[in-house]
Amino acid sequence: MADDTASLIAALESPTVKTRREAVFRLGKSGSPDAVGPLIRMLSDNHQAVRTEAAAALGKLDDDRAVPALIETLADSDPDVRAGAVSSLGRLKDRRATLPIARCLEDKDDRIRAGAAEVLGKLGDPRAAGPLERVAQNDPFSDVRDAAERALARIRKRA
Repeated sequence: MADDTASLIAALESPTVKTRREAVFRLGKSGSPDAVGPLIRMLSDNHQAVRTEAAAALGKLDDDRAVPALIETLADSDPDVRAGAVSSLGRLKDRRATLPIARCLEDKDDRIRAGAAEVLGKLGDPRAAGPLERVAQNDPFSDVRDAAERALARIRKRA
């Protein structure tokens, strides 16, 4: 483990939110596989800004060990954290996330629903077609309906 990575991992224990958040951000940019475990732990930080940054950082590391933890994070109380988890799962393109992300199509936050639809289109898993069709027809927000339509088109194109 590089000294810089080790010092960033140590900084995750700081009592200061700003320090923890910066360390999480830098670990995400590091590309170090040693950062995955510590970043997964930061998904449980008591501050939403740190959890949000950790969700984003895990997507940048392109390591499928993060998938189960990111799936759990889809249930976080904070919409920014959930949005980060959806986005990172999209970057990781792991079909284990298809059904959990499909459940995000029912999120109360329209940004989460639209993001989930977009990611489901990228994943291209036909299991998402039913939930996407319901959203495309029934969501109250046109942005969400449009994202669902685009996702369905991508899935159908691959079939």
